[in-house]
Amino acid sequence: MSVSTYYHSPIGWIEIQASHDAVTSLMFCDDPKDDQRNDSEILADCVRQLDEYFSGSLTKFDVPVKQEGTEFQQNVWNALMSIPFGQTVSYGDVAKRLNNPQAMRAVGAANGKNKVWIVVPCHRVIGANGTLTGYAGGLDRKMWLLAHEANKSKHS
Repeated sequence: MSVSTYYHSPIGWIEIQASHDAVTSLMFCDDPKDDQRNDSEILADCVRQLDEYFSGSLTKFDVPVKQEGTEFQQNVWNALMSIPFGQTVSYGDVAKRLNNPQAMRAVGAANGKNKVWIVVPCHRVIGANGTLTGYAGGLDRKMWLLAHEANKSKHS
């Protein structure tokens, strides 16, 4: 069984989907189809944590997450969750963390398959030369998220 809700963030609407025990998708969307709140503890907890994240009081999500993917993709997504708030790493850095330094492109592809944006912080991965590389939510949102985290980490 899957439930969903919409969250209005400072940078646009987010659709959140969950199973009975974990968030399965958290992605920006243009407009909510139906902003009905489902009676789901997982969704309520995710919304609460998003409120805290955007207000600057939460730096690490602990809402349960479950995504379908290969073992390699799962390893990349787990590595993303270890990137500290307010910091960035390159695709090569993630590949090195996985003891596979040649897998930069594969890391990039797995990063692009992440469906639980912000909670699994794929926005914290940038190009080796420090440039902002692709973000399915749009580079303007990626820039905003990185600036938000950099600003809050300076003041904590």
